[in-house]
Amino acid sequence: MIHLRRISYGSTAAIVTSMALIVGLDAAGSSKATVLTALLITALADNLTDSLSIHIYQESERLERRDAFIGTLSNFATRFLGCLTFIALVLALPRPIAVAASLAWGLILLVLLTALLARDRGDSVASEVIKHLLAASAVLAISRGVATLLA
Repeated sequence: MIHLRRISYGSTAAIVTSMALIVGLDAAGSSKATVLTALLITALADNLTDSLSIHIYQESERLERRDAFIGTLSNFATRFLGCLTFIALVLALPRPIAVAASLAWGLILLVLLTALLARDRGDSVASEVIKHLLAASAVLAISRGVATLLA
């Protein structure tokens, strides 16, 4: 059984951040190598920073050490694996197709995660999916807009 609480943050961060990087760097005309480098930095450095932040927060909330460690490890692993799926798409596909495939993949993952969480909480799946897709769309639009302005 998947513990949604343990993977929800890492999954969401991996999905939305990876899509934003891919869309933004594509709008800036970046090379495939630049996109891959940015995704790898996110999968490792940003992920480690995020995991440390979560761990320190959990300690400040006086969460048991074992639970804090499992939460930290779950976040890192979920985020790392999520980023790797986008890296695989960018590696395997020509640039324009990789951008479209990454967006489709990310949106599918976000919808699935949202649906699982909404069902688990007894919330309206459609309402939650719409809210989360709107939020992700705003992040993507900002990423593309910033890249377009600066390029």
